Amino acid sequence: MKLPGNMQSMMAQAQKMQQRMQEEIARIRVEASVGGGMVTVRMDGSKKVLGVKIDQEVAGDVEMLQDLVTAACAEAYAKAEAESSKIMSGMLGGMGLPPGLL
Repeated sequence: MKLPGNMQSMMAQAQKMQQRMQEEIARIRVEASVGGGMVTVRMDGSKKVLGVKIDQEVAGDVEMLQDLVTAACAEAYAKAEAESSKIMSGMLGGMGLPPGLL
């Protein structure tokens, strides 16, 4: 079934916008440090961990290290999510969508 011209154009525009958003989000890079810099996690906008840096001081304390890595990942995730939301809000904000839809 073929959509009316205006609707087809709107769908094409929405697809382009979605692709652009995905590209912008893929470029996001965030870093989160916890424990006074003892553990640092780098993450991208897709929430993939790009790297982990661990200070030697904490390497011998397994429980502390586990807690710090968990906390750093959670913080990096929150930062990546916030950056992604900013991009999505910026691109979709002018579309007149109802509040809370984003």
